[in-house]
Amino acid sequence: MEPAGVRRPDMFGRLDESPDAEFYAVPRFVTHIDDGAIAAVTQLYREWLPAGGAVLDLMSSWVSHLPAEIEYRRVVGLGMNAEELAANPRLHAWVAHDLNLDPRLPFADGEFDAATICVSVDYLTQPIAVLRDLGRVVRPGGPLLITFSNRCFPTKVIAAWLSVDDAGHAALVEAFLVEAGSWTAIERQDRSPAAGDPLFALIARSAGASRP
Repeated sequence: MEPAGVRRPDMFGRLDESPDAEFYAVPRFVTHIDDGAIAAVTQLYREWLPAGGAVLDLMSSWVSHLPAEIEYRRVVGLGMNAEELAANPRLHAWVAHDLNLDPRLPFADGEFDAATICVSVDYLTQPIAVLRDLGRVVRPGGPLLITFSNRCFPTKVIAAWLSVDDAGHAALVEAFLVEAGSWTAIERQDRSPAAGDPLFALIARSAGASRP
C-alpha cells in the first residue's frame, strides 16, 4: 500500500499524545527486534558505514548494533533516555534530545560521515524536518541507513505507519526522504532473515546543505 501524501496533518497524529518525555522516562534495557534481525542490521552497517568514520546514531538507546570488529573514530548517540544512552558501550558521546519537540539537530554542518536510524523512524512526528536537517549534519555523499521491522509501540507511532503494510512503510519513509530534499540515491532493501522478525532498510546519501 503506497502512502497518498506526506504532508497531511492527520498522518502524524498518535493514539497517545502525552509528552514523549513521560513515555521514555523509564529506561528500557531490551532489544526491539530479535537476534536474526539484529544480525541483519549489523551486516548492513558492516557494508555501508565507513570504518574509522564519525557516525551519528539517531534515536539511539543502550545498544547500537554496530559490528564489533570495526572501529569508528567517533560514534555519537542522540536519544530520549539518558540512562540508556549512558549505558551504550559504543558511544563516544551522547545527547538526550526530543526530536518531536525540536527537529533541529544540535550538531555542526558536515560533522558526521554517516548516520543510522534503527527501528525508530516511525515515532517521528516531524520526520521531514528531521531528515532535512540530518542531511545538513552528514557530509555530502555520506550514507544514511534507516531500518525498521514490524514491531512498534502502537500508541506512539504516527497514524500513517499504522495504516499501511511493510511495503507501505518503505514507501512512506522513501517519501519522507524525497520530501526532505537532502538525500539522493535512495534505495529500498529487504534484509529479512529466513525466519523471525523481518528487517527492511532505506539507504540514501546526503546531498549536503538542506533546502529552505
